[in-house]
Amino acid sequence: MKNILFALVLLVFIGCKKSEEKVIPPTKNYHVVGYVAGWKNINPKKIPAEKLTHINYAFADVADGKVEYIGENRERDSLNFITLNQLKSRNPDLKVLVSIGGWTHSKGFSDAVLTQEGIDQLTKSGVDFLIKHQLDGLDFDWEYPSIPGDNNPYRPEDKENFIAMLKSFRESLDSLGNLHDKHYLTTIASGGFRRYLEENDLGEAQKYLDFINIMAYDFYTAGDNVTGHHANLFPNGAKGRSAQTTVNEHIEFGVPAEKIVLGVPFYGRMWENVDPVGNGLFQKGKFKMGLPYHQVYALTKTSAYDRFWDEKAAAPYLYSEKDSTWITFEDPESMKAKMDFVKKNNLAGTMFWELSEDNTGQLLEVINEELKPNAQE
Repeated sequence: MKNILFALVLLVFIGCKKSEEKVIPPTKNYHVVGYVAGWKNINPKKIPAEKLTHINYAFADVADGKVEYIGENRERDSLNFITLNQLKSRNPDLKVLVSIGGWTHSKGFSDAVLTQEGIDQLTKSGVDFLIKHQLDGLDFDWEYPSIPGDNNPYRPEDKENFIAMLKSFRESLDSLGNLHDKHYLTTIASGGFRRYLEENDLGEAQKYLDFINIMAYDFYTAGDNVTGHHANLFPNGAKGRSAQTTVNEHIEFGVPAEKIVLGVPFYGRMWENVDPVGNGLFQKGKFKMGLPYHQVYALTKTSAYDRFWDEKAAAPYLYSEKDSTWITFEDPESMKAKMDFVKKNNLAGTMFWELSEDNTGQLLEVINEELKPNAQE
C-alpha cells in the first residue's frame, strides 16, 4: 500500500514539474534578403554572409526577349556570381539569386511576354542563365506591369502576361528541381503603392512565388518639393503612405502575410532650402540628393545636424537650421521598430537595398539581432 501511495505522489510531483516548465515556442526562420549592386566593387570580405539568408544580385536585363547581361558586363557579372557562390563556404544555407529588371532595366518585359512564344523564350533564357551561374533562384523586378515606370513600354495585358510569365518560370524551375533534387526560388520585388496592386493580381501571382519583397520605401522622392519620410513605418503626413499601409494593402489584395518580406532602405534623402517650422518636417524644399546611410550617420556626429524622432510615424529625421537642409533616413531605432512589426504581423522577414550603402554594419546588425531564431516574441 505504501508503494502505491509513493508512486501516486511521485506521478503528481512529476506532473506539477512538467506544468511549471517554460513552453519554448518553435523557432521561425526569417528571411534576410540583401541586394548587392553588380556595378560596385564586390569584396567578399565585406559581405557578412553569416547575417544573410539570400543575396539578390542586381541586375540582369531583358533584351531582345531574353534574360541577358547588362551591356558589356558579361565577364564582370560572371566573376561576381563565382564570388557570391563562394560565400556559401561561410554560410552553407545562403541562397544567391539574380534580380532581373530594376528601375532602369524593365523596358523589355512587356514586349517579351506578349505571346506564349515570347514567354517560352524568356523562360528558357532565364533558366539557362540560372544553370550557367549555379544560382538558387530568380528574382523578378519588373517595374512595373501595366504601369510605365521609367517610361517603359506597358499594356493592360501585362496583368495577365505577368502571371503567365511567373507560372512558366515556376513550372520550368520545378522540372529542373526534380532533376537536381532541389527547390529553386522565384520571388519578385513588389511596388509599395496601391496602384501597383490595383493594376495587377498579386493574389494570383503569389501562387507561383516563394515570397514577395515589398519595396516599402521611396514614399518621398526627388519629384517632391515638400519634405517627408521616405520609409516611415506608420502613416503620417499628406500622402498617407507607410510600410504598415503597403503591407496591409498587399494582404487585402490576396498576398498571405507569411509570404511578405518587408523592404527597408539603407540610404536616405536630402532636401535643401527647408524652413525651420517643425524642424523641417513636411515643409517646402528642393530635393538635393540621395545618400547612403554611412554618410547620414557621419552627419549625425556633427554639430550642424540635430536628430528628431516622429513618434507617430516611427521614423527619424535630421535637420540643420544652419544649412536649411533636411534628411529622411533609417536608423537602428526605426529598424528595430520595423523588425518588431515583422514579428508581430507574422511576416516572412526583411529585404534591404543595398548592402554597400551601410559600411558601418549597424542596420544589418539590428536586423540580424532581432530576426535570429528565438528572437521573436
